Amino acid sequence: MSSTAAVDSRTQAHLTGVRRRTVAQAVVEYLQVQYSELDGERRRLIPGLYGIFGHGNSVGLAQGADEYGVDFPHIQGKNEQSMVHAAIGYARATNRAATYACTASAGPGSTNMVTGAATATTNRLPVLLFPADIINNRKGDPVLQQIEHPIERDVSANDCFRPVARYFDRITHPAQLLSTLPEAMRVLTDPVETGAVVVCLPQDVQGDEFDFPETFFAPRIWPIRRRPAAEDEILDAIEIIRSAKRPIIIAGGGVRYSSSRDELATFSAEFGIPVAETFAGKGSGPISELNVGGLGVTGTFGADQLADQTDCVISVGTRLQDFITASHSLFQNPDVRFVHLNVNSFDAHKMGSFPVVGDAKLSLTAIHQGLAAAGYHAEASYTDAIAAAQKATAERLAHDLQVFPGEIMSQAQVVAALNAHTGADDTLVLGSGGVVESIHKAWDASNRTEIHFEYANSCMGHEIPAGLGARLARPKAPGDVFVLIGDGTYYMQPTELITAVQEHLKIIVVVIDNSGHQCIWPLQVAKGGAGHEFGTQLRERNAATGRLDGAVVPVDIAANAASMGAAAWSTRTLAEFEAALLEARAVEGRPAVVVAHTEPWRYLTGNGTFWDVGAAMTSERPETLEAGEKHRAGRQTQRYYGATVPPGGQVF
Repeated sequence: MSSTAAVDSRTQAHLTGVRRRTVAQAVVEYLQVQYSELDGERRRLIPGLYGIFGHGNSVGLAQGADEYGVDFPHIQGKNEQSMVHAAIGYARATNRAATYACTASAGPGSTNMVTGAATATTNRLPVLLFPADIINNRKGDPVLQQIEHPIERDVSANDCFRPVARYFDRITHPAQLLSTLPEAMRVLTDPVETGAVVVCLPQDVQGDEFDFPETFFAPRIWPIRRRPAAEDEILDAIEIIRSAKRPIIIAGGGVRYSSSRDELATFSAEFGIPVAETFAGKGSGPISELNVGGLGVTGTFGADQLADQTDCVISVGTRLQDFITASHSLFQNPDVRFVHLNVNSFDAHKMGSFPVVGDAKLSLTAIHQGLAAAGYHAEASYTDAIAAAQKATAERLAHDLQVFPGEIMSQAQVVAALNAHTGADDTLVLGSGGVVESIHKAWDASNRTEIHFEYANSCMGHEIPAGLGARLARPKAPGDVFVLIGDGTYYMQPTELITAVQEHLKIIVVVIDNSGHQCIWPLQVAKGGAGHEFGTQLRERNAATGRLDGAVVPVDIAANAASMGAAAWSTRTLAEFEAALLEARAVEGRPAVVVAHTEPWRYLTGNGTFWDVGAAMTSERPETLEAGEKHRAGRQTQRYYGATVPPGGQVF
């Protein structure tokens, strides 16, 4: 056809009402016109594509993004799992209103994303994954990186996404996109169903062409709606709370995602109810004497004291995982009752709670109005109990922050220094290791630093890419994104520092270097007997014992980070650490890494709560048997909490 006779493809589409595209091209063009809307704010739902390209997607989805990507940047991840963690960080920073798409080649590239998918789903955060899949037509079976199932020929390695995905599909014909992609967008923007959305793209199908209806590519807005709870649930919840003398509120991640921090603070203040925080809810409680800090195994001593005797637990947007409930042993009042405000009915019914299923902001407001009309307030003497609990917490923290003779700086001291150097414009990202307890128990959130806490999947390696995702979400926002990790996490996945250098994005990574997975050491000692650490230290193999109990392996993390393009400091005193923080603040356009060498075995004082793990119940070691007996005794404190019913209600 001559150039004069050629018809522009877009004009042709307008004339025919269809747009001929490959599957990959259609995916790219569809994603570019999808928008979310939350509380009146509209944004691109999928603003770009994280991808590592191999034979499974480099001539398919990569080609589509290259030719048809308009304002649809590709970010070159360094590890497939990390790409998903970056998308999670982006989703959290946008309050679940947007996320990145992620693609990887077939086989190990795609299965590397499974852990990220699990992390997204457990945290109720949206991510969109396009793992490449095997050749659909099977003419060349077995193809490179194919897992062959002898009796289920339609199964591939990508089927391992099924248990960790909130939505899963495999495209075997181009027309399937017409129903699959809208359904994927629906799940991503549904506060109840959101999590990992996985759409597998077989390699040959990515390049298959199809006449897609032009209307398929029309811009679409996906509203993220606030749905109110049923009126009778609100009324019954009011009656349950009215009868409580010493209630306590558990603030979970749902407080953040529903933007109900102000409503919670007003609720707490008017009725004199203390607020304890989960991991995802850290920083969402009120700035007042009624905020008693973290709750549970890594919570404050005072919060756990109050929880032990409370007669009513008001949960707001939490999964009530075992660290928070001390494996169902924390609430010991025999008459304790539970009310749970949650958008998700599955979570709202946990621990026999009376469910209030709806948006947390709307539910808090409605219950507040009813309690205020009834003149409710917690009993007067509760104020003294809360003050005593706060005093007990402060005394333990003061003890933990002291200088211990013969020891170098402690992790608690480093975290306190970081706390003092951050403010409301900053973001703190963390997710695993010993820093979990330090932040949950000892971080003073009154400075309003935004805290992105991943402790649903507790995924080591999540933090650096998640910090990068948070920065991507707010590239020009004031303040810094701090990532707080241990050396064990750094070794697992530091290479997204290179991506940060590529993209000229600034994050500050604080690495607590104590030469190993030291937070596991006290658990082993407590459950297995004094002195019996195994496999948690960064040590050389000892020729005499044949075990990893030789000399500490020297690793210069700062030098390693510098080799990837980061500005880096190695510090051994608090003065050096604080000076490095100030210098890191001044860095522009690239990541900064501050390493803090800390006392290996100095941790915060425990609060005595029980946590159920698989402790050994038989052994040849007397100390292990003794630890097993103590664990059995702890299991005796675990409770079954029957269904909470409103006054006058009946259980048949």
